[in-house]
Amino acid sequence: MRFRIALCTVAMAATAVGSPPAASGDLASRLQKSLRSPYVSLAQTSALAVDMRTGTVLFGHNQNVSVHPASNEKLPVSWAALTRLGPGYRFTTSVLGTGQRMGSVWKGDLYLRGNGDPTLTTADIGRLAASLRASGIRSVTGRVRGDETVFDRRRGGDGWKKYFVGGETPPLSALVVDRAKGWPALSPPLLAARALRDALVAHGMAVTGRPGLGRAPTGAVVLATDRSASLSVIVRTMNRDSDNFTAEMLLKHLGTLDGQVGTSARGARTVLAEMAAARIPIAGVRLVDGSGLSSLDRITAETLVAVIRAGLENPRIRNAFVGSLAVAGRSGTLRTRLPTLAGVVRGKTGTTNLACSLSGIVNDSVVFAVLQNGSPVAFWPARTAQDRFVTALARSVAQAG
Repeated sequence: MRFRIALCTVAMAATAVGSPPAASGDLASRLQKSLRSPYVSLAQTSALAVDMRTGTVLFGHNQNVSVHPASNEKLPVSWAALTRLGPGYRFTTSVLGTGQRMGSVWKGDLYLRGNGDPTLTTADIGRLAASLRASGIRSVTGRVRGDETVFDRRRGGDGWKKYFVGGETPPLSALVVDRAKGWPALSPPLLAARALRDALVAHGMAVTGRPGLGRAPTGAVVLATDRSASLSVIVRTMNRDSDNFTAEMLLKHLGTLDGQVGTSARGARTVLAEMAAARIPIAGVRLVDGSGLSSLDRITAETLVAVIRAGLENPRIRNAFVGSLAVAGRSGTLRTRLPTLAGVVRGKTGTTNLACSLSGIVNDSVVFAVLQNGSPVAFWPARTAQDRFVTALARSVAQAG
């Protein structure tokens, strides 16, 4: 109930800088001043600060205006994934066989079927090979095929610059080993198939055919399965270090939950549906990818604050969600920022040429979001303004306490 009341309070706040009825005029004035910079437009700035316990709006400026989010896009994606799948969820990657086993010989093909695990490594592939060896298989007469058909075959996203694939993120695929090391000489699923074939040989098994591609037939038999680390661990790396690849893979994986092929668009619809169900405002929100790289993404400060509050108020995901945020002066992308507030502020940063953003929590008392846009945005002055804003909030909290 408290969360619903908070949303109503946020929705009623003024969209221009000022002193909302429940907020201190002095604090609002200091926060307004902190955001001013000759290099960053206030007209292209969206900011909101809300008392976490009461839902009181402490400060609002263009909080309902739709702006570029940069990597703050990862917050609704990670929140939706934790909510829908649970913190203990694990990705699976399986080896399936077609044909039949005759003694120690597998007569037929093997398929390495990916399910979108962004953390799959050569070591994981080696464990799959060891499992097949332990089962008694000593040779394979067919080929090892990489199966990426759980996702579509798009390697990037709409609204991306050409260099983003291979620059800002490895190529996307449902089957990626070692973040597609060896691409673009070979496609991610072919690299994965080759990795499995090499691992089988290294474990003393003979493989007749060359690595290839293919969809595992319906009747294929599961011979071995790898399970990833828990989603709570994966999301922690994704948000703290702002890993674009993990965010994109997670979004596409969410798009598979209705049994269809995983696409960024289907994943985005899943995220928006989860937000709507939790009564998080989605007006003005456009999720095109999972990382925030797309120039087509849009979000509001109101939405980000509501997402963070939803994560905090859900005991099932709270620890995983809060634990995924970088800690000022200590970890992730905030390791070198706000050193005087080390341990006091947790947050998610974001920077592209169009946006610079910071949202998070101050001392478990205030939830905030600041998004600054430009063409391009002056990211260094923007970060300086964000740090001033958060410092003013922290001082206010300390004085109130």
